[in-house]
Amino acid sequence: MSRVRVRFAPSPTGFFHIGSARTALFNWLYARHTDGVFVLRIEDTDKERNSEEYLNLIYDSLSWLGLNWDEGPRVGGGFGPYRQSERAAIYTEYLEKLKSAGRTYEKDGATYFKLEGERSEVYDEHRKKTVTKVKVAPTVIEDQIRGRVERVEDEDFVIVRSDGNPVFHFVNVVDDIAMEITHVIRGEDHLSNASKHVELFKAFGAPVPAYAHIPLILKQNGPGKMSKRDQGALIEEYQRRGYLPEALVNFLCLLGWNPGGDREKMPIADVIRLFDLPQVNQSNARFDDKKLAHMNMAYLLEVPADRFVARARSYLERQGATAALAADPAYCREVLLLCQPKIKGLEELPAYTAYFFGEDYPIDPKVRDKVMGKGDPLARLNELVVALPDFDFSSDTAIEEAIKSLAAAHGLGFGDYQPVARLAATGTNVGPSITGLFRVLGRDRVLARLQRFAASQ
Repeated sequence: MSRVRVRFAPSPTGFFHIGSARTALFNWLYARHTDGVFVLRIEDTDKERNSEEYLNLIYDSLSWLGLNWDEGPRVGGGFGPYRQSERAAIYTEYLEKLKSAGRTYEKDGATYFKLEGERSEVYDEHRKKTVTKVKVAPTVIEDQIRGRVERVEDEDFVIVRSDGNPVFHFVNVVDDIAMEITHVIRGEDHLSNASKHVELFKAFGAPVPAYAHIPLILKQNGPGKMSKRDQGALIEEYQRRGYLPEALVNFLCLLGWNPGGDREKMPIADVIRLFDLPQVNQSNARFDDKKLAHMNMAYLLEVPADRFVARARSYLERQGATAALAADPAYCREVLLLCQPKIKGLEELPAYTAYFFGEDYPIDPKVRDKVMGKGDPLARLNELVVALPDFDFSSDTAIEEAIKSLAAAHGLGFGDYQPVARLAATGTNVGPSITGLFRVLGRDRVLARLQRFAASQ
């Protein structure tokens, strides 16, 4: 059996969609699983919509995700060039093969591919015109995911437009033949094209690659395929928000593929070992940003301290968080590591850390109304103010025990003090543990903040 060769063939006509990323990922995984070759091929024949900016975005997004290609732009290979805009001579050569075999004809300035079979004229009610139908046997596709699929391709179709530009179906097949692609792994929305492509492969006398049509990614809410306009659809959005690429890759693996069991968080080496096309689901996969955020949080928890701090500081720098970056590096590090177990993504850091680096933090009015409207929070706050000078601030445990002792002395619990203490010290009700918060801020700053808030009530 020849070595597996798969390809990812995006068009640089827009932002890099999460569905495109998953298609690239499944091709990459199959190549790595089979010790095959992952080819990147750029379909850039749409001169009006192509953009070098979008092309670089494809390269950068794939690299960020860790999906290194074995052949293609920037790395070369023995089957180039790898941009369709540079392959015109190859398309002309293959078009001549079809013409010589009598498999084409001209009509209205365009070149049509001629199917073989008995022809008849039929009035098409839907299109309201007479069309030529060709009596052909159904095209049978043994899809690696969907099983046996039969489609009927019974009309000749355009392969070169009247403006001289070859159409997608033609160049796609020519490139797959010329690059010796063995497996075509793509979205199921391309299944309708497969019969045209199989007819072209047969006309060229070339082996038909194994097809694997992966399920669509559905939008998070409501029916329909996830589009570039839907929230969470663009890869660059996750880069901007500080997501970890390994978390996003892990999440994308599970959109349509199941390794068996209930295991979800998996090292990429395990995914490569287990990944195979028959395990890909036939049913569509629904995008879930909460599940992705949870996955990202799980990965963030495992990032070593130095690496996490470096990533966090880089993210804060991009966000213009000058106060945090101007603070003492040791103090900033302590703040960031305190937040690490609590955040789902680096994008939460500005809100989680702002009150560590200045005294002008706002008091959330909704949180204040909620906290101050239950029990007697002001009395609890004043009790903390009196007791705080004698607290042991040497560790989180020491602070926790001190608060518990204070609570016990008044016949109360830790939870009676925590909400108002957090509100006074941070202005909100989310963030790191209250004990860690107190320890890192320090006794003097905490006491001043509690006093200031109490005086304002």
